[in-house]
Amino acid sequence: MKKNPGRTYLMARLPIAVSALGHGLDRIPKIQVFSDHLVSQFSKSILPMKLVIPFSTALPFVELGVGILLILGLFTRFACVVGVITMLALIFGSCLIEQWDNVLSQMLYSL
Repeated sequence: MKKNPGRTYLMARLPIAVSALGHGLDRIPKIQVFSDHLVSQFSKSILPMKLVIPFSTALPFVELGVGILLILGLFTRFACVVGVITMLALIFGSCLIEQWDNVLSQMLYSL
């Protein structure tokens, strides 16, 4: 059997790539609703709204970009780093508002 590390690497990154792409594509058309929802969720957290609002607006575009880059195999290391940093921010935020189920799924995405 012929080894093909490139194909194996593609298969490893596709699930997270498609997930990120799907999240971005779903959220961008309704970005204001998505942003308002996150702002509402974090309204009683210690995070200042000056951070929550721009993050909630940028997140779908970051997800879309990471998904596209990973699917195409462009700037893969950069896309992975941005993806992990994004996941760390999401995990931190979910901890602050005690959404432990989200923390678990976000940790699995991070793997």
